[in-house]
Amino acid sequence: MSIAVQGKSAVRIALDYYRILGLPLAASEEQLHQAYSDRIVQLPRREYSSAAINSRKQLIEKAYRVLSDHQQRKSYDQIYLSYIYQPHPDHPPDQDTNNLTIQITRDQLVGALLILQELGEYELVLQLGRPYLAKKPSSVPVKTGHHHSVRELEKHHDLPDIILTVALACLELGREQWQQGHYENAAISLETGEELLAKETLFPTVRAEMTADIYKLRPYRILELLALPTTQTAERSQGLELLQSILQDRGGIDGTDNDHSGLNIDDFLRFIQQIRHYLTVAEQHKIFESESKRPSPVATYLAVYALIARGFVQRQPALIRQAKQLLTRLGKRQDVHLEQSLCALLLGQTEEATRVLELSQEYEALAVIREKSQDAPDLLPGLCLYTEQWLQQEVFPHFRDLVKQKAALKDYFADQQVQAYLESLPTDAQNTDEWSVINHQSFPQPDVSYAHYNYQRSNQTNLEPHYQRQFEYHHQNTSTTSEIPVKPSQRVKVNHRTNYYHPTTKSHPLGTGKAHRPRSRRKSFLQKGKELILAYGKSSNRLLQRLDAKTRLAWIVFLFLTGVLVTVLLLSTTFGWAKNTLFSGVDLKGQQLQISLDKPVIDIPYPRTQAKPRNRELTNEIATQVVRSWLNTKAQALGQNHDTSGLGKILTGQVLTKWQGVVKEEAANNSYRVYEHSVEVESLNQKSADNVIVEAKVRESTEFYENGVKQRNSDENLRVRYDLIREGDSWIIQGMSVVQSNVD
Repeated sequence: MSIAVQGKSAVRIALDYYRILGLPLAASEEQLHQAYSDRIVQLPRREYSSAAINSRKQLIEKAYRVLSDHQQRKSYDQIYLSYIYQPHPDHPPDQDTNNLTIQITRDQLVGALLILQELGEYELVLQLGRPYLAKKPSSVPVKTGHHHSVRELEKHHDLPDIILTVALACLELGREQWQQGHYENAAISLETGEELLAKETLFPTVRAEMTADIYKLRPYRILELLALPTTQTAERSQGLELLQSILQDRGGIDGTDNDHSGLNIDDFLRFIQQIRHYLTVAEQHKIFESESKRPSPVATYLAVYALIARGFVQRQPALIRQAKQLLTRLGKRQDVHLEQSLCALLLGQTEEATRVLELSQEYEALAVIREKSQDAPDLLPGLCLYTEQWLQQEVFPHFRDLVKQKAALKDYFADQQVQAYLESLPTDAQNTDEWSVINHQSFPQPDVSYAHYNYQRSNQTNLEPHYQRQFEYHHQNTSTTSEIPVKPSQRVKVNHRTNYYHPTTKSHPLGTGKAHRPRSRRKSFLQKGKELILAYGKSSNRLLQRLDAKTRLAWIVFLFLTGVLVTVLLLSTTFGWAKNTLFSGVDLKGQQLQISLDKPVIDIPYPRTQAKPRNRELTNEIATQVVRSWLNTKAQALGQNHDTSGLGKILTGQVLTKWQGVVKEEAANNSYRVYEHSVEVESLNQKSADNVIVEAKVRESTEFYENGVKQRNSDENLRVRYDLIREGDSWIIQGMSVVQSNVD
């Protein structure tokens, strides 16, 4: 105990005059005077009573009087040094011999506590104040003075100031522990002070300040608790409860309600990305599947990852099928074709997997898959390789119990439980008329090792029902250059370093997390989450507005056509009546012309030039002209002026929309390209009279410019498949895809 009772009206407290003034032992008289002036001018918080402020002032003045008098200071210095360097015989045995004490009156206790708090001795304030508060009456006198005698009221007149000092010590101690990274201890300190003020119904502004800090501390506590070993179930359960509470307050991961944490949508997405590394696959499955029902597109996307990971590791393809169904919901507004393709592959639906893959805009992934499938009749070998890489690098690192998990499709499909389920699985492939747009451009590829699959086909066309396709693979380090472009926004590096912050600063916590995953080849979770939020955010309002506009337009058109029809009927009726009335009695005189329908009155001459019959065939020459026209149009659209006027004349449908988007993004980035092309048509495959598939060799030399400065060159030899359809007398392109790059 640092307080000793001396009779009924005096106490000794672990404090000295030098500390009261904030001075060293060797301070000069000038320093002493300046310190005194500063301490007198500085005032505590406005919530303190005048009695507490006067008590503090008395102690400061007493310290200045003793130290400013030469004889008194000399005597005090001797006592000071004796307490520091040797035990004092009169020193109470329960005190620290290194702490000098002073004697104060009972009325000066609140002033002493206030000074200790200003000195940062928060734990000492709690040590001194709590025993005093434990001896107080059942209710604070200032609340209901009718139940206490006048003597008792006088005895406890300083109780609100002591409660305030203890609460502020809890607040400052909590912030200090917060800064040191002891988040759970910080929460205990803050909650102790908040509960004290709530119990006494005192100082609501101070209590609100504590409550605000408790809310801001909540994400840090979640991280600290979830990062504990899985054996500490009670603490981790508390972390999960806090996570559920913050999600409930926000209205979900992508909710916009105020959870008082100070985290905006971007910050909270980073926070969710960070805590995923501390959650098991079962915990993420439970949390995100529940959150997806709000509905929440981001939670749905995270639930898909958990379902795929759990389904693959635990050999439960039913979970992967559930993930595929969730992706169908997301696919209405977002490009999740790559994930859908990977799910289809894990369900043994290889034809659907390769078909859906062509619809993806994940150009870099498509380039890798095509590169690893060069010697194969389809994309299956590259897709199998990419699936293993994707599970190993993009999925497993986000689950604390799967970080060291290995992904082997061979073992997965060899499992009897998997085989039994897939054999009974109905065919649920989805047909689609979408086509993917491939933008031909080189990009720097990170140095990653990929496995090559040498496979041998059986008589079956896919992995079901007996999965007899055998895969033998070996790893080799390669550094490839793909023909598929990657937009700058798609090559995002996510740095997962924990960025803690002092609670008094403006920066936000949980900035980017720890480096748990390798460099990503795909969009970061933050980008994907923001895209999902934007795609779903106001879709309902936009749909209603669109329906209202269409309804109004339909009524206007209907009324207009009705008016035109009525007018025509009235005019024709009037004209017929007038004709019958005015000309009914007129007889034609003279010889009448004998006219019959089967024989013309006069010979009808043929025109001098016959109408040219329509050409129904697409020749190599015409196909070459069409492809060359497209490449010239592409050069103009992606050139310095970004002229898109020709795109609608050579492209149609989805491919037109896609390329218009590419040009728009290039213009926004102040980038353009200069092309040189040569074309050689290799084959024509006529699917119908008005639909022909053209395969052509395209040599494309590109100079890339950004802000008017040349960045790099690219020289590629591509084999491209164009899907041409006839519109009127012209052939235009409705789809295109790169079949092979670096063609000799």
